[in-house]
This record gives sequence, C-alpha cells and structure tokens, in this order.
Amino acid sequence: MITEQNVPRRAIVSWVLYDLANTIFSMGVVSLYFSLFVRNEVGTDRADSTYGLISAISMGLIFVLSPVLGAMTDRARRRMPFLVGATLICVIATALIGTGSFALSVALFILANAAYQAGVQFYDSLLPEVTHAGNRGRISGIGVGVGYLGSYLAVGAGFLVSPDNHQALFGLLAGAFLLFAIPCFLFVHERGNPSPRPVFSLAAVRDSLRETIRTMRATQEYPGLARFLVGRVFYTDAINTVIAYMGLYTVNVALATGLTAEAGRAQAQLVLMSAITFSVAGGFVWGRAVDRVGPKRTLESVLMLWIVVFALAAAVGAFAWPIIWLYVVAALAGVALGGIWSADRPYMLHLSPPARIGEFYGLYGMVGRFSAITGPLLWAAIVYVAIEWNGLTPLTGQALAIVSLLVMIIVGYTILRRIQIPSPLGATQGIQPRR
Repeated sequence: MITEQNVPRRAIVSWVLYDLANTIFSMGVVSLYFSLFVRNEVGTDRADSTYGLISAISMGLIFVLSPVLGAMTDRARRRMPFLVGATLICVIATALIGTGSFALSVALFILANAAYQAGVQFYDSLLPEVTHAGNRGRISGIGVGVGYLGSYLAVGAGFLVSPDNHQALFGLLAGAFLLFAIPCFLFVHERGNPSPRPVFSLAAVRDSLRETIRTMRATQEYPGLARFLVGRVFYTDAINTVIAYMGLYTVNVALATGLTAEAGRAQAQLVLMSAITFSVAGGFVWGRAVDRVGPKRTLESVLMLWIVVFALAAAVGAFAWPIIWLYVVAALAGVALGGIWSADRPYMLHLSPPARIGEFYGLYGMVGRFSAITGPLLWAAIVYVAIEWNGLTPLTGQALAIVSLLVMIIVGYTILRRIQIPSPLGATQGIQPRR
C-alpha cells in the first residue's frame, strides 16, 4: 500500500504537470481553435454540424480501442510507455494541422484527438502511483486545478500568434503540450506489474478483447460500478459537448449583440479565460471536498451546479441576453468543471479492484468516449434541423441543443443518486466483488 511518506514529491508534481499539459490540447485545440478553424473553412451555418461529425469520428475511433488498450496495459510491465506513445502521436499530429489541405487537417485532428483521449486513459490509471487513500481526492483536485492553468496558456496562444496563422498556432500548442508532459515521463515511477504477459501480438490482442468482454460482464459483480458507468455516459455527454462548442456558441452570442466576427473571437477567448480562472479554484476546493465527504456526495453536488449552468446557458441564446451573462455562465461552469474531474476520477478508483484498474479505467474511458460520440452528433443534428429545416438562427439552434444537454445532466444525476457505497473515502484496496 502506498503511504504518504513514500510518495516522492517530484512524482506528484510531475503527474500534476501532465494534467496541465493535456489541458493545453483540450482547451486550445478541441474547445477553441480547431472549431474556429472549421468555422472559417465551412461557414457559420455548417460549422456546428461539420465539427460535430469530425469529433464523433475521432471519438468513435478511441471508443473502439479504449477498453482493449486498458486490458493491454494490465498485461504490460508498465503503463508509462503507452502514455509516452499516445502523447507523441498527439503532439506530432497537432503540430501538422494547418500545413496542408482542410481534409488533411481534419484527418490529423481525428488522429490527434484519439491519441489525446488514449493518453488521458493511461494518465488516469497512474493516479494510484502518486497517491494514497487519505489524499487521493486532494491530489486529483490539485491536478485539475493546476491543469486548468494550462488553459491560460492555450487561450493565450491566440494572443501571441494570430488564430488565422494556423500552422504556427497549432505548432505552438503542440510544443507546449510536450514541454509540460516530459516531467511525468521522467519522474513518475511505477511499481510495475510483477507478472507481465505479451502485449503486442495477435494472441495478446485476442486475449485483450476477451478480457474486455469479461470486464463488461464483471461490472455487475462490483457494487455501484455498472450504475456509475451508465450515469457517467449522460453527464460526460453533456459536459464534453459544451466544452467542444463553447467557442462557437460565444461567437454567435457576440454576433447577435452586434459585434463583428473578429470581436466575437476575442470575446470567446475572454469568456474561456473567465471559465478557466474559476476552474482552477474549483479544482482545489472540490478536491478537498472529496476527501472530506467522499466522491459520491461531491459529484452529486457538482452535477446540481451543472444543471444551473445549462439552464442559464440555454436562456442566453434563447432570449438573446447580453453577452455579460455568458461571463456569469462561464464562472459557474468553471467551478463545476473543476469539480467534475476532481470527484469523477477518485469515484471510479473507489469502485475498481486494484488488480484490474487498467481494465476498468478502459471501460471508464469507453463510456466517456461513447458520450463524446453521441453528444456532438446530437448537437449537430439538433442545430442542423433548427437551421436547415426550420430556418432558425444558429444561436437559437445552439440554445435548443443546450436544452438537450440539460436533460442529460438531469438523467445522469438521477442515476447516480441511487448508488450506495460502503464508505465515503476511496480506498487503495478497492471494493470487493459480490460473492
């Protein structure tokens, strides 16, 4: 068992820095600049549906691979090489966006986002290597809080380099991602798998697929795990989708208030910066709440806050409220963002047996990726029908899409309310299966 005394401080700091690194990609590429890049290429009316389709394809790829990769990491001697490989693929693909045709940039984004998502899965499964039962929520919350500082760097890149200079912008984001990821590669040391098995062979892939199927069936053996994963589909669907589209939404709100497209992009950056500021504080506060009251109660409180966020966000677009209201939404969303991942990761770890962390984090990632497929597709479909079939404005179509996300948050919250876990604090030994 890991104790507070034998977790090296530099290992904790390095693990936290990777959260900052991958947030640079998440905020800079996924949430802001690539969606605006698509908007410039296809126009305002088609931006949501086109970006939704691109995102869904990318997440569909990792959805298929996620549980298999998780099972493979449980077979390997160490998980770190998987994290290094996924990060390098993401960095290289990101750096090449904007260097060729639009079709090439789309293909590179699909590859980069899939690799990023795989890396997050490997990174999350390293949490037990840098924490113990008494500080897991706090360290996870620190990771989230410091991670959102990476969003400042991501948004700030658009002030250092013109968003229209795509090659330089995406190259800068890729370089920053790699720079802050390197300490994790060097200083987070795993205890390792004492009984490694072959990983990169056809037989190993077949075995991993069989293990994945067994894992999906085994969720019923662990109290609350299956219900948590189902609930996670709904709330991550809503949250990941709004993160992906908040840049486009802000621009359309700005245009509705009479600002130019260029001024709208500037407002989008400022709104995101506001959300980031509150996300940093939210990560620290909610992380401590996890250690005090447990991941379940914390996550439920965060989801209640998300319900308020989505209701306000929909009202801004539906009633054409002044853009100042988006800053209120951004502040509340930032606090909620800091909380969702601070509670979500320890909750999953609490429900997972230690010998099968890679497998179950594969399923954890799988449901998150499934929601990241369905969310953008649902958003794209609603906006397409609203604009193309009914002649509504892009902003009104987006407001209707946000209402659908509000419903998903409510469903996810309802599902999680019925989970019963034996203790409020995640334990390193995990929960034992039913006999």
